[in-house]
Amino acid sequence: MTRSATSVFKRQGYHHGNLREALLAAARDLIAERGPVGFTLVEAARRAGVSPAAPYRHFKDRDALVAEISRRGFAEFGKRLAAAWARADKNPLSAFSRMGDAYLAFARDDPGYYAAMFTPGPAKALRTQSQAAGDTFQALQAAVARIAEQDPRSSTHLAGLAFQVWALSHGIATLTAAGYFRPPDSRITPEDVLRAGVGALIAGAKARRQLGSPSKTAPAPASRRPGRAPRRPRP
Repeated sequence: MTRSATSVFKRQGYHHGNLREALLAAARDLIAERGPVGFTLVEAARRAGVSPAAPYRHFKDRDALVAEISRRGFAEFGKRLAAAWARADKNPLSAFSRMGDAYLAFARDDPGYYAAMFTPGPAKALRTQSQAAGDTFQALQAAVARIAEQDPRSSTHLAGLAFQVWALSHGIATLTAAGYFRPPDSRITPEDVLRAGVGALIAGAKARRQLGSPSKTAPAPASRRPGRAPRRPRP
């Protein structure tokens, strides 16, 4: 059982006024163990020590319970990324590296939250409406803009780059949680791989920015322009 549930259940004065928090803590434990669709609302009630009908005072069904955990997870996730990004004005690269470490640590230390946030399931529609999720991505996009030295207003390209960083982070976190992170060198950590991968993405974005658009490249030599055959040397 995670410390989230333990802290709630060990309170001596537990009563129905704490029902909502107790259910959320119990559900986080169950999600960490079985995933967002691996338990019922009755099981969450049983683990919280209340009657099977009690959860319906706060949640209409399991999906609503999972959606609330997802919302809280994104809110906490955003706080941790923001804390890691603090003082970025002094050393943006170090702050961005801390954000990556914070991402992987959150996925590792809070599997109940992380699974509720990202595992596909019946509550997907509710989860995607979370304002906290949008705020988290906006914070990541702003950090990527700073590191890649790009205009934050160039939303299309920047959002694509931020999605690439997020996808890489999520992939490494998921592989690690599933036990599939097995690099050829055992000394390589998930944090090492994330830093290298994100560094390559950012470096590529900077290189493309420096090269500019294809329309600005120099024209091909006249002898090589399309539609014109090269001259044959005279005998």
